[in-house]
Amino acid sequence: MISLSSSDAASWEEAGAPQATENGQSRPGGGVLVLTAGFGEGHNAAARNLAAAFDAALAPGAAQVADIFALASPRLNAVSRRSYLALINRAPRLWQSVYGWLDRSQFPARNLRLLRAETERLATLIAHQRPVAVCSAYPVYAFMLAELARTGRLAAPHYNIVTDSISINSIWWRAPCNGWFVPNPDSAAVLLQAGIAPQHVHALGFPTPAFIARHPQLVPPDLSTGRPRVLCMINSVTRDAVATIGPLLAATDWEITVAVGRDERLRRRIRQLASTRTAPVHILGWTDQIPELLLTHHLVISKAGGATTQEAIAARCPMIVNQIVPGQEEGNYELLRRHGAGVLAETPEAILTACRRAFADDGRIWQEWRAALTPLSRPHAARDIARQILATVSSADPIGRATALPPAPTSL
Repeated sequence: MISLSSSDAASWEEAGAPQATENGQSRPGGGVLVLTAGFGEGHNAAARNLAAAFDAALAPGAAQVADIFALASPRLNAVSRRSYLALINRAPRLWQSVYGWLDRSQFPARNLRLLRAETERLATLIAHQRPVAVCSAYPVYAFMLAELARTGRLAAPHYNIVTDSISINSIWWRAPCNGWFVPNPDSAAVLLQAGIAPQHVHALGFPTPAFIARHPQLVPPDLSTGRPRVLCMINSVTRDAVATIGPLLAATDWEITVAVGRDERLRRRIRQLASTRTAPVHILGWTDQIPELLLTHHLVISKAGGATTQEAIAARCPMIVNQIVPGQEEGNYELLRRHGAGVLAETPEAILTACRRAFADDGRIWQEWRAALTPLSRPHAARDIARQILATVSSADPIGRATALPPAPTSL
């Protein structure tokens, strides 16, 4: 862990750290720009949490989160997002083919002209904000930033915040940047094998909410004396939600929390299923309390999304994975499988069996899963990433300019 020393802070101020105005907002110049895109919650979650860490280290407003795709072409972005969600949820095998093609092709690098509007919008934002560092939680930005650096419109260093584990698409590293921050050593090994130099790969974890690190006292009840607590998180595909949750409500006396998001119809249906249940059940709509729920529940049942998986790991809440989107989510489950920290159960019967197995013998299997998560858990990842970037910037020349971009792997 790298701490930001007083000398580092002084150098940062000399570099033009954001100055607070009378209304508490920061003036443009000297901050950190964090880029995201709405194609998966993992990108947005990583960006938000990292920006919060920069603000905590410096001052409110030190970091700005921006979705350039939404800013440059809001209508096209909305259509693209809906198409992406429909593809991964309704035609996952087709998405797997697309994901594999992106991994093999040179399309993004050779067709940057298709993103001309986005690249120019990004250039305008950089010219206005004058950031001393740029972090991107979405891989396509690296190609745009490399073009801006080549044409003299980006002087600040750029870092990729990789949001996937193990099954990492090569689009993450095909464009040069000043460093890659990955969620775990297993993922670092993928980049090293691809030819990225070790000094540019940093396995500091996935930026998760600071709440998890700040509340280590929040733990689930002792299974030898208390009820098991199971958290069920419903994703955008709800057609199997009732079939999945019904047996858990009917066949157990565990305490169950169901988070259904914004689907009010599903919420009413599950409330009806739970109406005759005597054991505790909590049915939630949209909530920002997921970090607290993960800390205080024994298990979470969810798809292997990037943000959910990494927050569960940080909170040391073992996962029962009930869905995997082919491609980027395969590595999230593989990480759990490889370290013996969860299980895949894709049918209601398999989910119920996995839960019962975990809680048998006073939770012997559950304790093994939780212990396996301990070396993977990095609840301070956002803080550590922010501090390392700030330390690097403060030790550079006065405006934080990168001396050189490391080349892309020669093997590609």
